[in-house]
Amino acid sequence: MVIALATVLVLLLIDGGEGFEICNIDSSQLNLCRVAVTGPNPPPPDQKCCEVIRQANLPCLCQYKSLLPSIGIDPKNAFALPPKCGINNPPQC
Repeated sequence: MVIALATVLVLLLIDGGEGFEICNIDSSQLNLCRVAVTGPNPPPPDQKCCEVIRQANLPCLCQYKSLLPSIGIDPKNAFALPPKCGINNPPQC
């Protein structure tokens, strides 16, 4: 699930700001979670990021997990988002 979110975030960065819908999320919203999935010690996701995660079709996002490292997103950080946002039992990608 977190990987799915990270993948969506990656797609947003690749997109360069032009929005498109992927897995129930407008790609332009993904940047709201960027800080929470990058770097060695990212801060916890904020409320806006968690709102994006809650509306996402997380199993759908799993198909994009392999793209994350290529855009600077640590998959471990991405996989940690759903529980940090209070989402119980995220799908295992």
